[in-house]
Amino acid sequence: MALRIQTFDNIRGGNTLYKALTHPHAAAPGHALVAALAARPPTVIVDPLGAAEGFAEIFGLGGVELAGIYVQNIAQLGKEVLGFRTLPIDELADSGARSVLVAAFDAERLIGQLQSYLPARAEVLSLDRMRIPEERLTNRRAYLDPLNFATNFALFRDTGALHSRVVTVNYWAGYGAAEIACWLTLFDGNGEIIAEWCERAGNAIAALTIDSREVRARFKLGDFAGQLFIHVAGAAGHDVVKYALDTFGESGLVIDGALSCTHDANAWPSDRYAGLPAPAPGERVILWVQNSHPTPIPAGAIALNPMGEEKRAAIAEPIGPFASRAIDVAELLPGLAWPRQIEVRAGKHIVRPRYEVVADGHRRIAHVNVERADLKPNPELPELGRWLGKGYLLPAPILPRGKWQSLALPTPMALSQAELPIAAIIYDPDGREVARYAFGRLPRNHAAALSLDEIAEPLGDGYGHVELVYDFAGGGDGDGWLHALFRYRHRDSGHAAETSFGAHVFNTLFIYRDEPQSYIGRPPGLSTRLFLRLGQAPYDTLCHLIYPASRPWSPESTTEITLYDGSGAEIARTGFTIPCSGSRLLRYHALFDAPDRERAGASAYAIIRDATCRLFGYHGLLSRGGAFSFDHMFGF
Repeated sequence: MALRIQTFDNIRGGNTLYKALTHPHAAAPGHALVAALAARPPTVIVDPLGAAEGFAEIFGLGGVELAGIYVQNIAQLGKEVLGFRTLPIDELADSGARSVLVAAFDAERLIGQLQSYLPARAEVLSLDRMRIPEERLTNRRAYLDPLNFATNFALFRDTGALHSRVVTVNYWAGYGAAEIACWLTLFDGNGEIIAEWCERAGNAIAALTIDSREVRARFKLGDFAGQLFIHVAGAAGHDVVKYALDTFGESGLVIDGALSCTHDANAWPSDRYAGLPAPAPGERVILWVQNSHPTPIPAGAIALNPMGEEKRAAIAEPIGPFASRAIDVAELLPGLAWPRQIEVRAGKHIVRPRYEVVADGHRRIAHVNVERADLKPNPELPELGRWLGKGYLLPAPILPRGKWQSLALPTPMALSQAELPIAAIIYDPDGREVARYAFGRLPRNHAAALSLDEIAEPLGDGYGHVELVYDFAGGGDGDGWLHALFRYRHRDSGHAAETSFGAHVFNTLFIYRDEPQSYIGRPPGLSTRLFLRLGQAPYDTLCHLIYPASRPWSPESTTEITLYDGSGAEIARTGFTIPCSGSRLLRYHALFDAPDRERAGASAYAIIRDATCRLFGYHGLLSRGGAFSFDHMFGF
């Protein structure tokens, strides 16, 4: 019961047609278009760009008497579309149709060319009937320009005990955007729109903060737990909306253990996701299933299974358009326990979902990752060390061992990954390797969580970082899509946080496929621009920057951190170096003095820049009593 829609692939990237068909503000006119076709039977579809199946999959053609599919491209003649063999477009007049759907946007020109080929008295309609409002478009001349659909979803709630905050920055201004408008639509748990508004960000690289408490007060809302749809109009350079999402549990001056953070939801639905942890004793793991589409998720369409097993447990009830459901995974997979992992069979119904782990009064939020179906083992990887050194590596912090426990759990993230031949390398802050651990060839259904504390004793009570790499010494294969979950626990308070990410090739002059990756331009992209959101009082901000290198690169980084106020005005900057393969653990209150922090104000943020290498960063908030949040940063 997976949706038969094209969303994203790693060759062509995202499919803008998908976003245009599923946009919340295209929902009502899309259903109205189907009703108009049903009112004038029979209907034929002209399908010049292959959009007919996607439209039918999202909106259905119930009540429409469909009589045929017509195409322009000779290579598409005779293929089956919606149960019909496609016919040449010049035979359209013989169809006898009373309604013709041109399954395309910006269809006016094609409709004009079709006039002498149309059936007599037929009404011609197109997907232009479901265009979103013009003021939300960046390029009004080309509707399917990816910049017209710079959108994303966020888990957003305000329940009295919990509230959310989405924080980002107008990074589009740095690519020449003239004026940014952020259109926001808030859905409650049932998928009903309960608030809509627009935040203007202008043309400065200004902060953009959306706080659930302010939204609740502004629109006089009660408790809500749903999703926030974010649409940026006027974007340039990036058609992806990136953000940091913080969850707080506050009552007056008392802060409970709900402090947690994660990042953007990845705007493209996938068939499967992986990296969902099973609950440890005393824990509840709650998966947030949030429908990303204007069509219901059928009962049984989404299911969970233990990683490496075919024991499929489906969600029994349907989930309405844009609705949210909190699923206790133990109810579907009773008896499955940490460090086992769970696979999410999502059927392209949801963007990358979030999950929460609740235990002992603490709550932490994280996300699962896209599990790829297009990868196969790459026989070249074992031989690439000659040019790429460590090759693909996944860096993550080891927080100060005196205060925190750090743990790593490798996570299969492709359907073809039957085994994971992995090693962990421990580095001190100055880039010296101090320990190494071989996982061996982990099977897909492994339960091998590694306590980094146990192998990082040379760090003493201090900090460092780990790099997970491929280890082919005992054989095995890999595909470059190496992922892991990293879990951190404050020893005294028991508060925990977790984050997950995948491997890349870092800081080499050689290029392999699209690695090392670059946010702009061609690889190797040896530079850094990271966004650091800063906590408002009473929170401090933690930032762990790692200088990973697949092969030895520059001996030291040349790193700057610039502090900005909410309007994008520079307040102060500071610089430092990080040794190659080393790291630095930073605190906002130590980087900038009290007068600078006061001038920066409550909506302050920082940008981390380095023109000499690509750094990888993690950030979080620190609070009283050991509460903290932690996740990897985003760049642009």
